[in-house]
Amino acid sequence: MLRFTLNGEPIEVASASPNLTLLQWLRAERLTGTKEGCAEGDCGACTVVMLDDRAPGGATYRAINSCLLLLPMVHGRAVWTVEGIGTAADPHPVQQAMVDAMGSQCGYCTPGFVMSLFEACYRDDLTQPWQLDDQLCGNLCRCTGYRPIRDAATQTAGTRPDDPFRAGLRRPPSRPEHLDHVADGERFMAPVSLDEATSALREHPEARLICGATDMGLDVTKRHVRFPVLVSTEHIAELQGIEETADGWSIGASTWLTDLEAWSRDALPVLHRMLRYFGARQIKHRASLGGNLCNASPIGDLAPVLLALDATLVVASSAGARRVSIDDFFLGYRQTALQPGELLARVAIPKPPAHALLGAFKVSRRRELDISAVAAGMHIQMSKDGTIGLARLGFGGVAATPARAYMTEKALVGRPWNERTAEEVGTFLDEDFTPLDDHRGSAAYRKQLVRNLLIGFAHESRFGTNVPLLPNHTGTVQELEVLS
Repeated sequence: MLRFTLNGEPIEVASASPNLTLLQWLRAERLTGTKEGCAEGDCGACTVVMLDDRAPGGATYRAINSCLLLLPMVHGRAVWTVEGIGTAADPHPVQQAMVDAMGSQCGYCTPGFVMSLFEACYRDDLTQPWQLDDQLCGNLCRCTGYRPIRDAATQTAGTRPDDPFRAGLRRPPSRPEHLDHVADGERFMAPVSLDEATSALREHPEARLICGATDMGLDVTKRHVRFPVLVSTEHIAELQGIEETADGWSIGASTWLTDLEAWSRDALPVLHRMLRYFGARQIKHRASLGGNLCNASPIGDLAPVLLALDATLVVASSAGARRVSIDDFFLGYRQTALQPGELLARVAIPKPPAHALLGAFKVSRRRELDISAVAAGMHIQMSKDGTIGLARLGFGGVAATPARAYMTEKALVGRPWNERTAEEVGTFLDEDFTPLDDHRGSAAYRKQLVRNLLIGFAHESRFGTNVPLLPNHTGTVQELEVLS
């Protein structure tokens, strides 16, 4: 039996398929304010809000894509749709702001915008203008335009009205509930411990692991896949949180990317730079660190940065744990070193030296909410004699897997670090990679691009000061973050 709260009312669902999305269920229940646009997390028309009372900083509202969320994932949670936050006679402040700013024309996208603004209304960390762009970039509007919608956001963001919703933020953390939901011959298991999860994988070798469903949800909505057994890692405490260790950090594989982004802004800015443009806020609220790595996409954005940082992956099974260098984790196109019955538990990142030069690039056709053509993470350390002592260059989008440029790294060591060196050793990148050739970029384009990124990194790091965290810009290339 699935139990959750919807718009303040307790709900019980006994027979829903584990492969049914929350959006499909809502619309079948005649809560049609929540729309289906793309069914892939791009347009934001399906946005609803879920209260996360287990977030690191305390209870918080999270705007999420209901088109990608499987219904069993709301078990034990509180969810709101646009129908539940206000009425025509008594609108919520964000609804009234949309009216006052004339932020709606055809109205199809409006409910999704309203729910994204609802989250923003109760955030206490909105201090920079770019954060409104991040808040709204997961919602598309084809007719009204963004100026009046942004005006509504500016009026209400961070205002935190003293109403029942604000009171909800004082909710104490709830205990994750073990779930074993069976319907239509399909099964969804949500263990609450690592031992339970590895036991489930041992007993059900056909099971697929799932966490936030931002990628596997597409299998359901676009490819109409029906998974017979799903094992969720979302509620396992051992797979969550960020811990500082003697020589670095240990990050749980089920850590949501919004939490990782907030932490990394001060602790590891190079990672923050990639996360800022990783995807929309709705996606980052459900996408996890482990999911992005285990998906093993050649254009996954986090892998290149973690390759540059020399991360180590902690893999667990019923037989125990083992450590795998990220260099050895990606075996082929969407293939990893995980063995049957294993799952990714944590990611260990060593602290880079204070003098290390770190950079991250993401190149895509648009700035917000787009898949990389090429992503890169770069790490240079200088020797006492003024030459390069260590180089680690990770790239995505140029091979069947995220990969390091080993020959280029070797060619860099012992040379001075400047644009001329970057230009000279750029030819080795041709030997390191045979780039992909697809609709996001030709092989020739990517071949030139990886060279240009290396030169750009040399140009930026030559100044010896940090690039501003989020400078004003209009291009689609994510600027370098350089630590000195």
